[in-house]
Amino acid sequence: MARCIMVQGTMSGAGKSLLAAALCRIFHQDGWRAAPFKGQNMALNSYITRDGLEMGRAQVVQAQAAGIEPDVRMNPVLLKPSSDTGSQLIVMGEIRGQYEAASYFRMKKSLIPEVLEAYESLASEYDIIVIEGAGSPAEINLRDGDSFVNMGLAELVNAPVLLVGDIDRGGVFAQLYGTAALLEPQERERIAGLVINKFRGDPALLEPGLAMLEEKTGIPVLGVVPYTRADIDDEDSLSPRLGKTQVRRPIDIAVIRLPRISNFTDFSPLESHSALGVRYVDSAAVLGAPDLIILPGTKSTMDDLLWLRQSGLEAAVLKLAAGGVAVLGVCGGYQMLGQILSDPEDVERGGNLRGMGLLPCETVFSPQKTRTRVTAAVTAEPFAGAELEGYEIHMGLTRRTGGTPFCRLADGQEDGAAAENVFGTYLHGLFDSGALTERLAAWLLGRRGLSSEQALVESRRDYQERQYDLLADTVRSSLDMAAVYAAMDRYVQNTTGGPSS
Repeated sequence: MARCIMVQGTMSGAGKSLLAAALCRIFHQDGWRAAPFKGQNMALNSYITRDGLEMGRAQVVQAQAAGIEPDVRMNPVLLKPSSDTGSQLIVMGEIRGQYEAASYFRMKKSLIPEVLEAYESLASEYDIIVIEGAGSPAEINLRDGDSFVNMGLAELVNAPVLLVGDIDRGGVFAQLYGTAALLEPQERERIAGLVINKFRGDPALLEPGLAMLEEKTGIPVLGVVPYTRADIDDEDSLSPRLGKTQVRRPIDIAVIRLPRISNFTDFSPLESHSALGVRYVDSAAVLGAPDLIILPGTKSTMDDLLWLRQSGLEAAVLKLAAGGVAVLGVCGGYQMLGQILSDPEDVERGGNLRGMGLLPCETVFSPQKTRTRVTAAVTAEPFAGAELEGYEIHMGLTRRTGGTPFCRLADGQEDGAAAENVFGTYLHGLFDSGALTERLAAWLLGRRGLSSEQALVESRRDYQERQYDLLADTVRSSLDMAAVYAAMDRYVQNTTGGPSS
């Protein structure tokens, strides 16, 4: 039976995903076959596996850190918010329906068999399973519904728990003490150690507080993890990116921060290029005159297009595009750039909606979701010849009525559209290989009369490997890994509900 360790947090954003990724990498470095697992994920950033199934990106990052191929079993339940109170439910990579929060809460226990089956299947193939919790285990109003999320899942699979608190937000001692105090005694016993995350400064200054925390909770503090500079894809929040200090670079790229933005990790490779500065924009007042405007993916194309129109951003983008500024639309952003969006089956909001009119194409929404991984070659100038590897994930089909295709898929089908300085494509991950990034940077630099003699762009995969190692080295040096291994050993020796004596 595989050993396991579960990472829970005092709140959302405490750093569970990154700590789980670090553990996956550490175990991989130590020669173990490790795999991530999260019973339920809620995120708009999703990914398509090689067999065409949909899963959350957090477990994709963790799988890559572990050196393995992402597998939908690692995230059996995915909720993609579609409104303030409702989400699309995806189980084992397939759409199961649309649920309001209350109705999902009532039915989620029925998913336990499928969640356990996914976990047990992974556990039969790997040495260590790194489990990530969701939110906080101390949401006492939701305890009865914690079937396979935090302590409910830990009990089902008999996992020891690391409880993580975020010192960067302040009040970390209260976070950890309060969370432990609100747990049931048997749940508290599962906590193998406390971890303070995102610390800046001298750890020695924390020692009096750490000693008191251990005394009051009876739980050892296993590490104080410093704020890491590793560049790892965010799961489902743009706040870390919006909080970044913008580095002045020759080329200014503005990504429109749509209200329901999804898969914004598509643009992470651009941020690592020395000539490209990427910023996220949510109002016409701060758009300025960038070299490239990107319309990203969205969970609700029609609603976000209306927001773009009502906010004044559409008019600003149209004016800049008419003046020659380059515009790129990806997935939902590509759909917006067309002439018309039709929704005859009420997939989004029903009816027809005028597009931005920058590309000669028309979109018709349908209930069937396209989920496929593809390889392609760009055919649109000035990027022709760039080899791409990515995935499509969208509702509906787009028909090009003029211009030229953006790229040609390996099976011969055309994708996307291009017309002068405006480009659109359905391909997520289009910058990951580095080939399109190189051509884009050279073209944008050339338009500014700047030298395009840049060093070859490092492939996204090589860059990620370096970042995973940096993250793992940071965590390994600050976390008591011997205690983590010992906790896993104690629990695997006793599979009846707790550690062996």
